[in-house]
Amino acid sequence: MDEILRQLGDLGIGSVPTMILFLLLVLAYRFLVYGPLTRTLAERRERTKGAIERAQAAIAAADAKTQEYEAKLRAARADIFRHREQRIQQWNTERDHALASARLTAQERVRAAQASMAQQAAEARKQIEGSTEQLAQQILQAILPAGVAPVESVR
Repeated sequence: MDEILRQLGDLGIGSVPTMILFLLLVLAYRFLVYGPLTRTLAERRERTKGAIERAQAAIAAADAKTQEYEAKLRAARADIFRHREQRIQQWNTERDHALASARLTAQERVRAAQASMAQQAAEARKQIEGSTEQLAQQILQAILPAGVAPVESVR
């Protein structure tokens, strides 16, 4: 058993330089590799987060611009529709005025034609009344024999 203890002691003493070397390597790894690697990864993560945040901000700005564009587009469409409705109302009003004017002109022409016809009818009646006596004389001469004298008309 002494032998085993002695071998264990030799192993323990022989492993001290290995343990010191291992601790030195761990410390060197910690300062030379792990620290810079951790800083680089943290910096990379921050840059990635920053890029993501900038991208999200750009997306939000694009959405805001899109909504603004759509609002302007809706306003422009409403304005165009309103102008179109105004123009249609104006055209309808102009058409109604033109129709009313045409109706008035037609009515005036009809009245003038009726007045002209009434005047012509009155003149024709006067002419017929004036020529009735002459026509009656002609009819009597045609009907009565030549020797019979026609009766004078009484007025």
